[in-house]
Amino acid sequence: MTEIRNYTMNFGPQHPAAHGVLRLVLELDGEVVQRADPHIGLLHRATEKLAENKPYIQSVPYMDRLDYVSMMVNEHAYVMAIEKILQLEVPLRAQYIRVLFDEITRILNHLLWLGAHALDVGAMTVFLYAFREREDLMDCYEAVSGARMHAAYYRPGGVYRDLPDSMPKYKQSKIHNEEKTKSLNENREGSLLDFIEDFTNRFPTYVDEYETLLTDNRIWKQRLVGIGVVSPDRAKALGFTGPMLRGSGVEWDLRKKQPYEVYDQIDFDIPVGVNGDCYDRYLVRIEEFRQSNRIIKQCVKWLRDNPGPVITDNHKIAPPSRIEMKQNMEELIHHFKLFTEGFHVPPGEAYAAVEHPKGEFGIYLISDGANMPYRLKIRAPGFAHLAALDEMSRGHMIADVVAIIGTQDIVFGEIDR
Repeated sequence: MTEIRNYTMNFGPQHPAAHGVLRLVLELDGEVVQRADPHIGLLHRATEKLAENKPYIQSVPYMDRLDYVSMMVNEHAYVMAIEKILQLEVPLRAQYIRVLFDEITRILNHLLWLGAHALDVGAMTVFLYAFREREDLMDCYEAVSGARMHAAYYRPGGVYRDLPDSMPKYKQSKIHNEEKTKSLNENREGSLLDFIEDFTNRFPTYVDEYETLLTDNRIWKQRLVGIGVVSPDRAKALGFTGPMLRGSGVEWDLRKKQPYEVYDQIDFDIPVGVNGDCYDRYLVRIEEFRQSNRIIKQCVKWLRDNPGPVITDNHKIAPPSRIEMKQNMEELIHHFKLFTEGFHVPPGEAYAAVEHPKGEFGIYLISDGANMPYRLKIRAPGFAHLAALDEMSRGHMIADVVAIIGTQDIVFGEIDR
């Protein structure tokens, strides 16, 4: 009798559900996965090494390009690590702006995750719905930084500039007549805060729409319930963080357990799963939409009532205003030194972690007193999740591997760094 051997198959990098550059070598017995071996490094850009060779401030835009769907949260961890070594006080208004944009970014990330996950499993409509909302939030990024994605908005000591008083507007064109343009610009007449507030009022009904399409959809449940189950103890042992850990029933969120910025003054809840399967992780992220919306509302209210500085007044770290720079010799010297040499950070080391949409994103920074880091290490949440792919997909079908990759919310920018 002939010996039956397992069959090896490449899943990706060309596969649309491999999310970019994942090369997954699957060992199959029929259609059942015996082993899954992820090959990574296809998007390795040496971010950590590049950061050692340029002044601190110049590495901020590199952070945007790590997890390129959660741009500002990556910057946040980096500037927090620098502020920790410098022992720098960040103005309260800047802290609220950071929290506001962290949560906008969380919604942006989860919208892309929801659209892509549903599309991988076979639900097309949600993808189109999710991108409709992403457009509005991208406009908030654009209003504040000038770029829709890679914002480079956070700075050591605060944020680049205060929230603008006007929003970018649609212009009349061949596609949009005057009436259509007017209706498109209806909620853009006021300031950025007005626009964000309008969005937070609309957003819960959008989340209800996603839930109508998916939550009780029997095909969705057949594809997700009981797939990729991870027990709470196993999730902790595997180094899970974020929704992956909370989906397994462990109530761990850095915003509550190790609060940073102003999260301790804000009212929100942590959604936690029960069964630790793909469906529970989906429900956790859906609830995170609603909680982030709550946080954004509170930030908008506070920011309206409390004007103030948005970046530290220490000109050794943050540049002086253009007016000061052109009137005062000392300010001009500060400006020149900052933009040629950058600031020097005292010798020391710091680890700063934020509750990234995907989990705990940390930056470990060692300074030797120069104007650039001695060593920078990035703790990417997706790395530990991808490492568990083998364990999660063992014994499942090929189609379930797609659902598991989707539920892990993998982005290769941060995994390969």
